[in-house]
Amino acid sequence: MSDLDAVVVGGGPNGLAAAITLARAGRSVTVLEAADTVGGGARSAERTLPGFVHDVCSAIYPFGRISPFFVEAGLERHGLRWIEPPASLGHPLDDGSAVIVERDVATTAAGLGKDAATYRRLFDGLVRGWEELQPDVLAPFHVPLSPRRAVRLGLFGLDALQSATSLARRFHGERARALVAGAAAHSIIRLTEPVSAAAAVVMLATAHRDGWPFPAGGAGRIPEAMSAELARLGGRIETGHRVTTLADLPASQVALFDLTPRQLVAIAGDRFPPGYRTALASFRYGPGVFKVDIAIDGPIPWRAAGLERCGTIHLGGTLEEIARSEAEISAGREPARPFVLLAQQSRFDPSRAPAGRHAVWAYCHVPNGSTADMTEPILGQIERFAPGFRDRILAVTTTSPAQLEAYDPNAIGGDIAGGRLDLGQLFTRPAIRVDPYSTPDPSIFICSASTPPGGGVHGMCGWQAARSALRRTRWQT
Repeated sequence: MSDLDAVVVGGGPNGLAAAITLARAGRSVTVLEAADTVGGGARSAERTLPGFVHDVCSAIYPFGRISPFFVEAGLERHGLRWIEPPASLGHPLDDGSAVIVERDVATTAAGLGKDAATYRRLFDGLVRGWEELQPDVLAPFHVPLSPRRAVRLGLFGLDALQSATSLARRFHGERARALVAGAAAHSIIRLTEPVSAAAAVVMLATAHRDGWPFPAGGAGRIPEAMSAELARLGGRIETGHRVTTLADLPASQVALFDLTPRQLVAIAGDRFPPGYRTALASFRYGPGVFKVDIAIDGPIPWRAAGLERCGTIHLGGTLEEIARSEAEISAGREPARPFVLLAQQSRFDPSRAPAGRHAVWAYCHVPNGSTADMTEPILGQIERFAPGFRDRILAVTTTSPAQLEAYDPNAIGGDIAGGRLDLGQLFTRPAIRVDPYSTPDPSIFICSASTPPGGGVHGMCGWQAARSALRRTRWQT
């Protein structure tokens, strides 16, 4: 008889979500985490100066309150408090104006001039029906049994499966096209590729639906609350426990791995048939990121009105400029003017920085494993839309792709999405299987962002993998 029902390797959000789901079903479960703390890509620390709290990897959470897992988990009981900025997203342009994404679709559309009606047609129904659509979007490929849900998912797919540049052709003005491009760039693939529109549609829909909140006190509050919930359910966590072979695991009926395919092959490859092992070894990782954490004296001096209300800022200018930047990265080159994603949480969360000062979080995409120092290009993009920003800098800390991978081994070459999410891997992540969380070994499951629905802190990869384990072990029907 096994001592444990399940062991989870990796204490990132997906690993913790898997453990919580198993524990809630009455299973005994232990999480093994190699680092000294759990959290994976959701941790925070004083990275520049004392008193400045920076999110080490992820920072803004489009699904943080609304994914089925987080709704079910009820982490607020453990002190997790979400802050929603007055406006979720801002996208400045060189004419000194900015597109501001408000919760209300109509209010946002009003700022797009002649494209207002097109924007409303795209998002009005999508946002109203998001609760019904979201479980199907955050799941492996399937055809819903409900005709209504099937039709809704099909209509979503007509927009999502096209390229971002094709989607942008519906709009005639620079403002709407730039907004779509910035949201689409979250896909970290060329904006001319099929499926790149999915990120634009999903990111903007969630901005309207839930405002892109973030946790008060830093990203680390999320795994803290998840750990407390797991403990409440009787689960255990062992930190400082590195797993390099299956022999490092305690006896259990099943093991779930919050790891990417490369790591899973290294640990358990000899338990898989050659075809599956080859499929995992052939899994493609995406571009990496270069990140800067900045302590500044005073707020960012944005030129465009309204950006002070936004939690997230997209810095990249026009559709053409952003598309060019992402194409350069896919071709293996660092762009001179990268698309920059910036978060300014301390404007709305005073616990992030000393009074009168602010903590800035920003990164750009780079080729996987890039060794280029992108500090100056990132600072240049901020200065472009916030003249005088450089004069306010107190300290800067950088994180290269290699440093990010050393911090979180799942970020292979700086890839924060768990693998390239293009058409070739959209429906075959991490390999071609009806149940992508299962493996040919009935006791081994994979629950990382390398499974559907992919990157982001939503817990859905872990939630779905745990449900797969529960079904396949007949612990529940």
